[in-house]
Formats: sequence, C-alpha cells, structure tokens
Amino acid sequence: MVETPGGFRGAGASRSGRRLCRRIAENARTDEFGGVMEEDEMAQFRPFDMEGMPIEEQPMNWKDMVPAPYDKKAVDAYTRTRIILMNGIENNAVLMSHAIERMHPDPEVKKAMALMRRIDSQQQETVNWLNPADQSIIETTLGYEQVAVDLTANLAKNEPDPYVKQTLDFALLEDFDHLYRYSCLYDYIEGGDPEAIVQGKTEVKPGRPTSIEHRHPDDSMRKHYDKDTADIKTKMNYITIVSGEQQTMLYYRSHGFMYPDEIARQLYAEIAEIEEQHVTQYGLLGDPNETMLEKMAMMELNEAYLYHSCAQTESDPRIKGIWENFTKMEVTHFSECARLIKKIEGRDIQDLVKADVIEPLIVFEQNKDYVNSVIDAQLDLAPNNMEFVRMRDLPDDWASFGYQRVMNAKGVPSEEIVGKAGRELAERDQAENIRRVKQEMARRVEMGMAAVP
Repeated sequence: MVETPGGFRGAGASRSGRRLCRRIAENARTDEFGGVMEEDEMAQFRPFDMEGMPIEEQPMNWKDMVPAPYDKKAVDAYTRTRIILMNGIENNAVLMSHAIERMHPDPEVKKAMALMRRIDSQQQETVNWLNPADQSIIETTLGYEQVAVDLTANLAKNEPDPYVKQTLDFALLEDFDHLYRYSCLYDYIEGGDPEAIVQGKTEVKPGRPTSIEHRHPDDSMRKHYDKDTADIKTKMNYITIVSGEQQTMLYYRSHGFMYPDEIARQLYAEIAEIEEQHVTQYGLLGDPNETMLEKMAMMELNEAYLYHSCAQTESDPRIKGIWENFTKMEVTHFSECARLIKKIEGRDIQDLVKADVIEPLIVFEQNKDYVNSVIDAQLDLAPNNMEFVRMRDLPDDWASFGYQRVMNAKGVPSEEIVGKAGRELAERDQAENIRRVKQEMARRVEMGMAAVP
C-alpha cells in the first residue's frame, strides 16, 4: 500500500480497497431511481480511506478522452443531469486553478496546479462530450434546469447551516420557474414536450415568476459562513451550487444567441441575467478568508465527493465506470493539495476537513413534495439587507423596485413566451398563487416609485 500525505490510500491497490470492491460487487442492488448502490457505503463518502490513481497514469489519449455519446431517446433523465453537473464542476475547477496560478507566488504550486488542471480539463471534455449532437440547445437547457431544481432541492434538504439552506430554498423557486419558461419555449420553437426530457421526475409549472426575479446587485449580497466552524457538508454544498449555477450562466450566455427567433434570444438573455445573480449570491456564501490552497483542496475534495456520489446511483454501466475512474483521479488530486498545504502552510488537511466521513451523498432524485412545500411557504420572499422578507414588508426605497421597472419597461420575454406556448402549458401560469405574487410585486413597484422624490 502506498501511503500519501494526509493518510490517503494511493496507487497500490490495498487489501482493504480490494475487499471494498468485492463487497460492492457482491452486495450491489438497484435503487428506486434505477441506479446501483452498495448497502453500507451508499450514504457516505470517506475521502481518507479511498483508493487513488497515480497522477502520471491519469492523462488520456484522444480516443479514450472522447467517448461515444448517450442516446437522447433512451437516456435516463438523471444520467443527463449528472453529466451536466459534472461538466460544470470540472469547468469551475479549471477556472479556479487558472486564477490561483496567476495569484500564488510559489513555483511548486504553479506547477502542481498546471498538472492537476490538465487532468481536470481532459475530464471536462470527456464528460461534456457524452452529450449527443442531436440534442438541441433547448433540450439541453431543460436538462440544465432539471439539474438546478433537483440539485438545489437535494442540497437544501441536507444543509446544516440555516442561512445557507434559506438561500438555497430561495433560489430553488426561481430555477423551478426557469424550467417552466424554457418548457414554453420548447413547445413554441420545436413543438416539443418537456416531459420527454424530465421524464416525470420533475414538475413543469411556474415557481417564483422570472419577471419579478430581476433585482439590483445590492440585493444579491449575502453573509458568508465561517471557514473554521462551518460543517464540511456546507462547504461541499457551497462549491457544488456555485459550480452548477456558473455553468448554467455560461451555457446560456454562449448559446442563447444561436437562435434566430427574437423571443428565444431575449428569453436566454433574461434568464442568463438571473443566473448571474444566483452565481453572485451563492459565491458570497463562501468565506473569503480561506487561503488559495485551502480553496483548491476543497474544490478537489468536492470533485471526488461528487464523482463518488454519481457512481452510486448511475444506471448506465459505461458511464458509471467513468464516474468511478474519475473518483480515483480526484482522490489523488486532493492528496496533492493536502501535501502542498502541509509543506507551504504547515497545516494538516484533516484539521481543515474535520471529518472522516461526508454524508449524505449528493444524489438526483424526485423532490416534488419538497419543492411544493417551499412554493407554499416562500413564494413571496425577497432579499433585503442580506435577509429574506415578505414582499409586503419590503421598504419603499428597496433598490430593486427601480431596477425592475427599468428592466421590464418594454415587456418581459419570460411572460411573452407563455402566450406562444400551447394552451395546456400556458394555463399553468394562471394559478392563483402565481397571479397573486405578480400582482403584489407590481403593487410594491408602483408604491416604491411613488415614494421617490
């Protein structure tokens, strides 16, 4: 067995690692979501006990790097969402590593970041290339929003920090609405049924209306957790949601212009701006006092945690193998970050993680009851002074009243697209709670403008 800094099991296949593999093979079962899990290990991630892969063995040749895509007509919806999520996770890892190399003075750190980043880059291409060419932009977009809904719900349900949980719940209702607005676009431009994408696992109906989500940047400010007292699960949830929302923002920014239809172009622009708001608010939840190496270590730990999570519920054996292989790679990357932290900062990684187990795993599953409960309780919430209050309790000088009036002055694409969708889909926007919250925001905007001298 190869011992590496921080107590990891490295390249050599340890006896305990082989025993774990045998137990997984012997005790595997199919779960209610169509995935395969091992009874005892399903809900846990033990980073200090996991087998890694020597980094010199990690580079891939071109044939291995570019796998065959899935069949969009046969793929499970949650296989698609895992691919979308892990693409975003890898993109964030690469972007963060580039930022660190530009700011960290130590040549050894720069060299280590370059090596790990090259592997992360190859992993990103492998994952993203699993998407098929015949899956249209809007079909992929519906997958992105299904990620946003069911990922955010899973994180919120398992978040130990009340403020972070509230922030997740708040944005959950906005991404839920985005799924509905894009479903209307799918019906309009392709005559497509969103159920072909979400497969009945995620409801398609309005949440907090996109038209009332537009807020002044001041109202995106959030409190951050304390790096020294925050639970490791909070840190993992934080990195996961920032990475996922950032990827969504980048996808809409880089693909929305490709449609010739004016309303489609406008809708992508509108929702891309909300995703930027979400990236801002989520990003601010993290402690800025973490060192650059600490942030990178948490990022690599998050990658391993998520690949392991994906592998436990993946129903496609070929893709499950990718998740398992990449888990080993990321365990080694985390080990390398631990070595650098020990050498350069004199700190032990276990003192930063403060846990041998991270649980539960982050999984894609149906969250209909949870989402509906949040809609019932929080539809009319709005952020003010880094807290969440009822719209009726907002001050008349709330900065977002004026901002929203400017943004919506010439019409709102997310409202206009509903009128272009089929009758059954469009009528969902007439639900009493949705009409009421729109009316309340319109009333408060007018009151706020009347109060301006």
